[in-house]
Amino acid sequence: MTHTLAYNKTTLTNAHTDFERGLSSYASFKVNNSSLSEDLVQDTFLKTWSYLVKGGEILKMKAFLYHILNGLIIDEYRKRKVASLDVLMATGYEPNESGSQIDKYTDAFDEHSAIQLISQLPLAYQKVMRMRYVQELTLDEMAKLSGKSKNSVAVQAHRGLEKLKTLYLVAHPV
Repeated sequence: MTHTLAYNKTTLTNAHTDFERGLSSYASFKVNNSSLSEDLVQDTFLKTWSYLVKGGEILKMKAFLYHILNGLIIDEYRKRKVASLDVLMATGYEPNESGSQIDKYTDAFDEHSAIQLISQLPLAYQKVMRMRYVQELTLDEMAKLSGKSKNSVAVQAHRGLEKLKTLYLVAHPV
């Protein structure tokens, strides 16, 4: 056990010497804050140490460190979005109570009118729109049923939805 611990310590010390500078500049570039980037790099090495102590094996140390750092950066981006909304609300921002234009469409868009509007679409889009919004199938299920690729079905569903929105706006001007 002590041999493994000494090996892990040597491995991590060498990794810190070899990769700390590159990790720091990468993190600094991504988060645009030097103190935060230092914290993220230190957390990267702490997580790596924890992994090694638990008996984890690392084949490519550089790739492993960047993988851990990327995960921490993504977590930081997610925290920022929540924090920035909190800051906006603290300064007096209130979300619109009435909702957006899309909310108005979806609230007024009942199943009956949706089926009527889908029947007005070109045939190429009718089938996909029915599968997606009436039968509530996933893209994978739709691709299997239609014999097309998932990407092709997604594009058709997107285009069909755009045409459906246009039809709705013509039938229900704002």
